[in-house]
Amino acid sequence: MHIAYIGIGSNLGNREENCERAIRLLIENGITVTKRSSMIETEPWGVKEQPDFINMAVEAETSLGPEALLQELKKIEEEVGRLPTSHWGPRAIDLDILLYDDIVMKTPELEIPHPGISEREFVLRPLAEIAPDKVHPVLRRSIKSLLKELNEK
Repeated sequence: MHIAYIGIGSNLGNREENCERAIRLLIENGITVTKRSSMIETEPWGVKEQPDFINMAVEAETSLGPEALLQELKKIEEEVGRLPTSHWGPRAIDLDILLYDDIVMKTPELEIPHPGISEREFVLRPLAEIAPDKVHPVLRRSIKSLLKELNEK
C-alpha cells in the first residue's frame, strides 16, 4: 500500500458538504482515509475575485499508482459537480495529490510533490495538522518547518 496526502478544497455550493462527499467517495472507491485535518476557511489564491474556500487534507492508503489515483480523483471531482473553469477559478471541489510516498515525478498531467506547497498556507496548515513531521522529498524539510517559514515571511 502507498500513502498519499490529498488536498481538498471547495468554494461553490455547500463547501463543507462537498468536501465530506469527496471523502465518502474516496472511501467508496477503495481508498482508505487514515487521517483527516479539520476544515479551514481561506481566501482564494491566484484569482482573488471569487468566494472563500474551505480547505482540508487527508492521509490515504491506496494500492493505486500515482496516475491511477489522479484519474480516480478526477472522476470524484466530476461526481461532486466540478465543471470546467478558468485556472485557479471557483470550483465545487478540487482534489490534489500533494505527496505520494516519497516519490518525485513530473509528467504533463501530474507533478509530485504538488508544485507550490511551500508557498500556500491553505495547503500547509491542514497538512501540518495530520503530518507535521512528513519531510518534503525535494525541499528536505518537514511540513511543520515549511509552515513556520511561510508564516515568518
